[in-house]
Amino acid sequence: MKFNAFQTCLVIRWIAVVATAIAVSGCQMAAIQQSAVKDDPTNRNGDGAPEDTADAVRWYRYAAEQGDAHAQVALGRIYDTGMGVPEDDTVAVQWYRRAAEQGDARAQAALGIKYYMGQGVPEDDVQAVRWFRLAAQQGQAIAQFMLGGMYDRGEGVPEDDTVAVQWYRRAAEQGNVRAQGTLGRMYAKGEGVPEDDVQSARWFRLAAQQGDASAQTVLGLIYADGRGVPEDDVQAARWFHLAAEQGNASAQFMLGVMYADGRGVLEDDVQAGRWYRLAAEQGNARAQGALGRMYAKGEGVPEDDVQAVRWFRLAAEQGDAHAQSNLGVMYANGEGGVPEDDVQAVRWFRIAAEQGHAEAQFRLGGMYAIGEGVPEDTVNAYAWFSIAAAQGNTSAKELKELVAEHMSRAQIAAAQARAREYWTRYVVPFQ
Repeated sequence: MKFNAFQTCLVIRWIAVVATAIAVSGCQMAAIQQSAVKDDPTNRNGDGAPEDTADAVRWYRYAAEQGDAHAQVALGRIYDTGMGVPEDDTVAVQWYRRAAEQGDARAQAALGIKYYMGQGVPEDDVQAVRWFRLAAQQGQAIAQFMLGGMYDRGEGVPEDDTVAVQWYRRAAEQGNVRAQGTLGRMYAKGEGVPEDDVQSARWFRLAAQQGDASAQTVLGLIYADGRGVPEDDVQAARWFHLAAEQGNASAQFMLGVMYADGRGVLEDDVQAGRWYRLAAEQGNARAQGALGRMYAKGEGVPEDDVQAVRWFRLAAEQGDAHAQSNLGVMYANGEGGVPEDDVQAVRWFRIAAEQGHAEAQFRLGGMYAIGEGVPEDTVNAYAWFSIAAAQGNTSAKELKELVAEHMSRAQIAAAQARAREYWTRYVVPFQ
């Protein structure tokens, strides 16, 4: 069917203009594609817009084939997400490219994403940078953020934090929440800009005020530590709570800490346990370890060594040194449904000790001193006691002196040399 110019304009009039606002991070590319052109172009009311998906696709195709860039972007989005048609990245790329070559910034950004992800085209960071740059130069915020990320990581361009910050700033100043949070990080670390906690707090606040849970969590930490803002536990707890309610596991853990310590909120072990559990069930290792401690002590939950061991193990297997040390204690004492097993106790003490954990270093020294789970070895005992004592463990200091009474000068010299080695290997990297 042929249309005259007026009829064609009427058709194009109700073609949805795809939204330009997209907010993503380099590790959340799926979210990019869901939001890059986020308006549903197949569900419109008014001006004769079709609500039937197949009918919408037919009209978009007609306008797109006549060269309308809005329709080309919309059709690309339809194939990108499989709305009313089989999902097809290759066809999506074809339509994005036709719009991009006409200078449509949304399509250029979407095409850059496709090259970055290798969807519908071979993965190609150089091409991704090319299309991000074209869109970014037109002021497209997500492209500016993505281009900043390419410079930040050195993908498709030489790594350059200064240029990365320039693009992040341009996106952040348009309200791009991911760019605001990333700019906060750059100021916090002094990457591409002078380190500036005040500026860091400013940008994290802007992102947090838009509801970004990650930024809210960081802002809570900023208030808890008083970095760039006056220390304020009430504000810290407030931001942790906002992020925790969105399901952010780190915020849930931190909110549990605030309730456990009575910082910014009334001390409440039940509430602490509640938030630890929510974070722990999402796999947060620190929360798993904290929940294990609550079961071991019966704080906020009924005392239950079996549950304590369960949560300690989950955290320990993720590398949490506190949980590894606690799991070692459970094996040493035969608690929580595990048999007394000094070999297993030594294993977990050692893993934690080698991550700089002072309590585990003290306990490992004790195992060497009395020959439980390992052959008796006063040189190793002295070395582990030494580095634990140097980290402030007073019991380790006392036992080091006790062990030294039964050592020769040569043994003490060897133990001191080993302690220096252990300090370099097992403390310095974790400070």
